[in-house]
Amino acid sequence: MAALSECGCEPMIINRREALKTAGALALGAAAWSPAALAQAARRGGVLTVQLNGEQRVLNPAIRASTGVYIITSKIMEPLVDLDQEGRPAPVLATGWEATPDGRTVTFRLREGVKWHDGKPFTSADVQYTAMEMWKKYLNYGTQLQLYLEAVDTPDATTAVFRYSRPMPLNLLLRALCDLGYVAPRHVFENTNVLENPANTAPIGTGPFRFVQYERGQYVIAERNPDYWRAGFPYLDRIVWRFIIDKAAATAALETGQVQLSTYNALALADLDRLKSDPRFTVSSKGLEANAFNNTLEFNTRRKELSDVRVRRAIAHAIDVPFFIENFIYGLGKPATGPIPSTSAAFYPDGAPPYAYDPRKAAALLDEAGFRRGAGGTRFALKLVPIMNGEDVPLLATFIQQSLQAVGIRVDIVNMDNAGALSTVYRDWNFDLATGWHQYRGDPAVSTTVWYRSGSPKGAPWTNQYGWQSDAVDTLVDEAASELDPERRKALYARWVKAVNDEIPVWMMIERTFLSATSKRLRGDHNMPRWGSGDWHDAWIEA
Repeated sequence: MAALSECGCEPMIINRREALKTAGALALGAAAWSPAALAQAARRGGVLTVQLNGEQRVLNPAIRASTGVYIITSKIMEPLVDLDQEGRPAPVLATGWEATPDGRTVTFRLREGVKWHDGKPFTSADVQYTAMEMWKKYLNYGTQLQLYLEAVDTPDATTAVFRYSRPMPLNLLLRALCDLGYVAPRHVFENTNVLENPANTAPIGTGPFRFVQYERGQYVIAERNPDYWRAGFPYLDRIVWRFIIDKAAATAALETGQVQLSTYNALALADLDRLKSDPRFTVSSKGLEANAFNNTLEFNTRRKELSDVRVRRAIAHAIDVPFFIENFIYGLGKPATGPIPSTSAAFYPDGAPPYAYDPRKAAALLDEAGFRRGAGGTRFALKLVPIMNGEDVPLLATFIQQSLQAVGIRVDIVNMDNAGALSTVYRDWNFDLATGWHQYRGDPAVSTTVWYRSGSPKGAPWTNQYGWQSDAVDTLVDEAASELDPERRKALYARWVKAVNDEIPVWMMIERTFLSATSKRLRGDHNMPRWGSGDWHDAWIEA
């Protein structure tokens, strides 16, 4: 067996670039993690209060993969593996793993003596049930990742053997399980309606903090788990997540000390720019490197006009992405070249943005497709649903609206809360266009190819729910996900990127990185590349 060790738009152009040239420094702030700070003795006790700018209502990461879930429940529930400070897979509920040379069998050795928060023992039966009944059936991204998972054998309480009908590259599986490997208690979910189980909003886990209370629209509270398997941890007594939607109020809460952390771009970009020079705070992308993201434009190809690829391409050519970046998001980003970001050295295929701003070409493509201007200059109208991940989303929605009006497409924006937008787009398919975020998690097969491959269950957020399907793309996705040779995998993904850029069922528009604003009283923070979605067992508050 091959083994891995246990730790192993024609608007008026007023370019604000010069006025915003210091915004690039947002990603700096290494002084907050100086050796002197790291050497300071950790303090036990205290409450960490975190600002969130929205809620998804589901708090179970075994059925809902999202940073909006992880930022809360990753402190309560745990995955088999997570990333270490160097970004390598490290043990959590699994202490070791090995794969057969053909990649069809992966065995996990599980941690002994771990208890669920209700006192029941954690065993391989929990892993088996979660993998087969949650990850494979319901988890967005997980349904594709585990498409060829046939069974999970449990020869004993501390061994789980994953059996696949096609090869599963070990490095892919391990990186994926950091996000798609959270384990749920079998005894709580078995013989229930999984999607309606109360534990989805009052989670029971094995993590360093135990769920206490979820008050809709106000807060979630978790407290220290006194029986946590990591001896001496966690340091914090309690974590409170406050839903503060108003960005001015959120910044005020941080500045007055009511909250100590805001992450995943939850504050106004203007405030992040200002706070970076405030000595009380650190504004940085450190600890969020594992979650590069794109602004997206999704097309419901069930709509006659959008079923024509020429129309989708025309829409892309009608939008001046560089102008939007420079003038609306402080220059923080660059036009994407496809669904794999340039930060992914192992898979990035190089290339240029596939759809340069060219409104004349956009108009010509629309004419060619048979959608000529009618009365008042309008060709047709579309409904756009923004999925409100951040302040840039409604800005981009309005920019898209104005840009498409210039080429004769009327866009009506339908605003709703995050949960409502997710249901409208991914469950009800009641949209023409949608815009939001896509997150890349280290390997295209983890959370990216699922945006394009057919077969995800209806209702799974951030998956292909657009009425678009390509046999060629499905085949490339499956071949790449099963290819054990790294160079051949990269070549397959290069072919896949070209195919989906050409067909554009989803347009990955802008490549970006997340930012946190952190009180310097918070220590032991941002010390691994998915810290915002980590467990925070070693975070502490300075007196």
